[in-house]
Amino acid sequence: MIFGGAMAILEGIAAIAKSDVFLATRHYVFEFSLSGWGWVHLVLGIVIVLAGCAVLSGALWSRYFGVFVAGLGAIANFLWVPYYPLWALTLVAVNIFIVWALCTGMHREADEGLTA
Repeated sequence: MIFGGAMAILEGIAAIAKSDVFLATRHYVFEFSLSGWGWVHLVLGIVIVLAGCAVLSGALWSRYFGVFVAGLGAIANFLWVPYYPLWALTLVAVNIFIVWALCTGMHREADEGLTA
């Protein structure tokens, strides 16, 4: 989660700086300014990093929060596809992997609690 959040933070900083890397599209349903999307990704990336640090503490609530935030990250990056497709799809995959990993960990802990 910390890695995925750091990638989102870098994505947000690049968008706020109005880099020439991004593609300008027209008539996109979720059309924000590039700076607007940059702030969304920057804030979401910071929250994902904080959630990743909380998951390292081992608290159960942090796993639920991590699943929620990583899901939001996947949705935000899916909406970001027209601006930078390869980076956005990579982060969608990273966020889906985070959700899977957190849910699998919760499932194992629940199974261990039943046998103990």
